[in-house]
This record gives sequence, C-alpha cells and structure tokens, in this order.
Amino acid sequence: MDTRTDPERQAMTHSLSYPIGRWAPPDQLTGRDIDAAVARIAALPGRLRSTVQGLDPGQLATPYRPGGWTVHQLVHHVADSHINAYVRVKLALTDEEPRITAYDQDAWASLLDVDVVPVTVSLDLVEALHARWSTLLGSLTPAQWGRHYLHPENGRQRLDAVAHHYAWHGDHHVAQISALIQRSGW
Repeated sequence: MDTRTDPERQAMTHSLSYPIGRWAPPDQLTGRDIDAAVARIAALPGRLRSTVQGLDPGQLATPYRPGGWTVHQLVHHVADSHINAYVRVKLALTDEEPRITAYDQDAWASLLDVDVVPVTVSLDLVEALHARWSTLLGSLTPAQWGRHYLHPENGRQRLDAVAHHYAWHGDHHVAQISALIQRSGW
C-alpha cells in the first residue's frame, strides 16, 4: 500500500519527470553560455547512444516514469524534436520573423514508426542531424543569435535561447533514461 501523501507523490513525479529541473529561459546569455550550449548539442548524440547502449528490448519498452514514455519513445522523441528545432533555426536565419507550427509530441510518439523502427535509426539520425546543427550553430554571428521565430504557444523565440533550451532538452532526456537505469539496477 502506498502511504505517500499527494504532495509527496507530486514531488516524486516531478523529480522523475524533471531530474535536472525544468528549463528556465535565461535573462541574458553570454558568448560563453552560447558556446557551452552548442558544445552540449554537439555532444548529445554520443551521450544518448552510450546511455541506451546495451539495453534489451524489454528495457527499451520500459517507461522512464509511471505513465511516461518508454525509453524507445524518448529516443525517437529526441530525433523528432531536434529535427523540428533545426528547421526552425534555419527558418529564423533565412526568413524575417517566421511563424512556425507547433506539433503534438504525444501524438507523434504514438505513431507507428515510433513503435516499429529500432532506436538505432533515431540514434543515427540524431548523430547526423547534430553534426549539421552544431556546425550551423557554431558559425552564427552575434547578430544571427539575436534572430528569432514566432512560436504559436510560446511567442518570440531568440536563437540564443533556443540553443540553450535544446541543450537542456537533450540533457533532460538523457537524465530521465539514466535515472531509470540507475533505479532499475540495469
């Protein structure tokens, strides 16, 4: 019998959902902050691959928290999310104040390709994508970092904050998987 109170259950769910905390948009980013974000984006493919390497199909089918996505879904989600982010960055660099579209992450995670395609496909995709994306980000001028796009739910998104957010996003999902592995003793 679970004797935890609602606040205790909520705190546990929050720590499982956000093991490194929620992302908070920075007030201001320095060149050093941006360089660190680009380095984390560049390093993500290797970190993600090494985190899931050796997991068997049953482990990949395990939700990272009760009611959460499976490890398999998380890996595919990172690929889906970062593809969208890469395209949004390119739009912001080539169009004036582009209005991007949002997508339903849960609906994407429930599509057939997520169920049947091995995680190695998305790991390879993230590796190739991040090679391009980190190269692009590493080439931006200070003026380009100030460009933005319009998100229908989140408003104006500056590219420096976008890079900071997606560096966190990759760390966030690696931490969710790592925490599951540690809790499960895998």
